[in-house]
Formats: sequence, C-alpha cells, structure tokens
Amino acid sequence: MDPIPDLYGTPGDRLDHFLEHCLQPQRDWKEEGQDAWDRIEGFLRDQCFRGALLLDQEIKVLKVVKAGSSGKGTTLNHRSDQDMVLFLSCFSSFKQQARHRESIINFIESKLLHCRKSLAYNITVVKHREGNRIPRSLTLKVQSRKSDDIIQMDVLPAYDVLGSFSRDLKPDPGIYEKLIRSRGYPGEFSPSFTELQRHFVKSRPVKLKNLLRLVKFWYMQYLRRKNRGVTLPPKYSLELLTIYAWEMGTDSSENFNLDEGFVAVMKLLRDYQNICVYWTKYYDFQNQVVRDFLKEQLRSDRPIILDPADPTNNLGSKNGWDLVAKEASNCLRQACCRTEDPSSGSWDVPPARDVQVTVKQTGKETLSLSVDPYSPIRKMKAEIKRINGTCGELRLSFQEPQGERQLLSGWKTLSDYRIFSKVTVRVLETFPPEIQVFVKDSSGQSKPHAIRPDDTIYDLKEIIKDAGGPCTEDQVLMLKDEELKDDCSLSELQIKDCDTIQLSRVG
Repeated sequence: MDPIPDLYGTPGDRLDHFLEHCLQPQRDWKEEGQDAWDRIEGFLRDQCFRGALLLDQEIKVLKVVKAGSSGKGTTLNHRSDQDMVLFLSCFSSFKQQARHRESIINFIESKLLHCRKSLAYNITVVKHREGNRIPRSLTLKVQSRKSDDIIQMDVLPAYDVLGSFSRDLKPDPGIYEKLIRSRGYPGEFSPSFTELQRHFVKSRPVKLKNLLRLVKFWYMQYLRRKNRGVTLPPKYSLELLTIYAWEMGTDSSENFNLDEGFVAVMKLLRDYQNICVYWTKYYDFQNQVVRDFLKEQLRSDRPIILDPADPTNNLGSKNGWDLVAKEASNCLRQACCRTEDPSSGSWDVPPARDVQVTVKQTGKETLSLSVDPYSPIRKMKAEIKRINGTCGELRLSFQEPQGERQLLSGWKTLSDYRIFSKVTVRVLETFPPEIQVFVKDSSGQSKPHAIRPDDTIYDLKEIIKDAGGPCTEDQVLMLKDEELKDDCSLSELQIKDCDTIQLSRVG
C-alpha cells in the first residue's frame, strides 16, 4: 500500500492536485470493489434465502440498493465502505422490521459463514452493534486480493416503505407519519430511506463530490486516527454539512475553489455550537404530524443536523463534536487552509438558514420577512416599524401549537426561542400606559390586545368584539378558573402585562 498522503502539508492552492493524485480511486481498486459487491450481492439475492422457511414464510429479496461512499460516488482510493441494503418481503412495517431484524441478521450470518469460500474472497463477518441495541446490520470485511486493503460492506435488512417510488419526487407524507409513529430510536429505520439519501449526494456536481472526498479523508486520517475508540459524529453528518456549506457559500455553483470550500467546512465544524441545518426536499411542514415532530426536533440542543431523508435522525445529537471542533481548529492552522493566491476569497456560511417570518398586525397588510435567526429581534422590529410607518411601541409575540403565546424580547434572537422554521408573529402597537394581554379562545389560539390597566373587563370585551370576536354578551372571560366581572378594572384584578385570559362563549 502507498504511503498515507499528507493533507496538512499540502498548500491550499494544491488541493486539486492532491485530490486527483492521492484520493481519487484508481481503476483496479474500483473494479475489485465492484467485483466483490457483485459476488456478495448475487449470493444474498439469489441463494441466501432460497428454499428456506423463516418467520413461517418464504422470504424474497425485493431489491438491493448500494449506498455508502460507493453508492454516492465519493469513494476514496484504497478506502471503501459499501452499504448493501436488502429490502425483504418479510417486513411489512417498521415495527415488523424492528421485531424480526435480529433473526434475519443471524440467518444471513450463518449462511455467509457456511458459503463464504464460494465467494472467492476472504471474508470476516462481524455484527455491528450500537451500544446495547439490537444489531441493525452485519459488517463484512472483505480482504482485497491485490493488496492489504480491506473492502468493508454493511448488510442492512430493511422494510421497503418507498416501494417503486421515484426518487425525484417528494414521498407521500403518510410514509413519514408511519415512521414517526413507529417510535424507533433516532435513525433506526434510516436504511428504508437509503435511495433518497444516496440520491441526495449522488446527484451533486463532480466538484462537490471531490470536496466531500477531501473532508472524508480529513475525518478518517486526522480526526478518527487521533481519537481511536472514542465515539465521534458519523461521517454522514460531515457530508451533510459540506453540502450545506456549498449551497450557502456558492449558491449551489458548480464552479468554486476547493481550498475555499475546505476552509468553510472547517470553520463550520470549529463553530458547531450554533448549527441548525435541515432540508425540505423529501419532507416538510405541510402535514401536521410531521410538522409537529419537526418543530420538536428543531427545539433540540444544537448542533442540529437532520438527515434530509429521515427526520427522526438528528446527526447533531451524537457525541464528540468538541473533538471535531478541536481538530478543525488545528486544521485551519495548517498549510492546506492557506493559499498564495491573492484572489482567493472565503465563503459566507451562516450556522442556520434565514427564517421566513409572517408578520400580522391589525389594520396593516401581512408582511413576509426573511430573518437571520441569530440577529437581535429589535432589528426585525425596526424593519416592521419602517415598512408599516408605526410610531408606538411594537410588541411581537408568537405561539407554538398547543403552547402559550410568548412575547419576543427585542434583546433576544429567534434562536433563543428555538425558532428555526417558518413562523407567524403577531404585532401589537401600544402607547403608554397601555399593556398587552393575550386572550386565548377554546381552540387554543391566543391574540394580543392593547388595553389600559384602568379599563374594565367590559372594555376588554368590546376590544375583543371589535377585533372580530363574539358579541360582548356572548363572552365569558376567565383568569385562573375564575370568571372576571364586567365592572372590575384590570388593575383591580391584578392583571399584568402579557397575562393570558381565557375566552369562552355563553352556552
């Protein structure tokens, strides 16, 4: 085997040469990897389950999908990981897959051990475990016949939830409802979405795949080697961050400098604490079950990196990001992150995409703003004030489904409220001594109203009616399970700024 290439000693403007001569897979390596795949895939498809009665049925292999670096087109020379996903007829749901996966893996293992001599390769079979969980894959270490290198394959039995679905279309949201309601551990059923994961990467430009190769080499050669036996975030999380950096830093251009992209990724990894990255290519916020689940995922601790094909899989929740950041900081000091080219620039890659904010204010047209989630909310207030021409104090509030309406502080950011997706904000203009109260109806929705502390409950009812609510005589207002009398003032009842009052109809 050739000496390990020195990435850290390679100047940034030589990275293209480094990649072409050191990382691009050579023809004989690619051919041997494909030959090993063909032999093992043929055995599993045509022979492994032939004539066997397992789980009281005859099992058929519906299809086999190649994933991993080989399937995505990002293989490194003399380093190969091939995920072989077997979609089997015995799994008709995610729960069935979870229930029977171990027995299927044991059966495949016994068949491979019995027949491996016929496959013309020296194969070692290892069960892949994640902590104390039931194994979800079988790892095959295939000895190359032309070198000392190992071709690694993971065999993953999976439920064919997508069927013959076209990878270029958005799946039926019902598929993701099934996934969410199966309540598996994060990413447990990701193999069922392998075709989407593979297409998400494989469809990218060649230049971006080269940047992915460079980042993966850094991960394996410098990060993993220095932290053997320590849990690290998966390579896939770095792949996704690299794609995100390219999208944001170049506006998805096919023409960019490799060194600029590599530096941008290392900076993103160094400053990982604020990362919140997700895509809506295959799932989005239209379906209520999926929307509520995604909102909950985006309230998680950062970094947040959602698998674009599987919303249950937050790759940012893995351990070891501090070690990634430490090595990324070290990398940024090396020759590979410096260049003598004076025209070399840098990518502007924020840790999260802008949030689309819908602004509603009584008597004003609805606004749509694109807001940096890490920008102070007072800047958004100033923009609303400028557009609407208001002069009073603006009070911004929002409400999550089944939650209480919250006031947005001008000194905080949307990220402080864990808002990273489309949100509707209500604006109320107040003039001293007015306060803001939230009135919550039977549906759980709250609306803000401006009122003076010396005004009565009847005055509040009039305000609610004028804003499109029920007639005053049909309103019952409650605070802490106590009905509020019409002739009492808010100050007498000790109703304070931003208190929530319950509204119900008579009868």
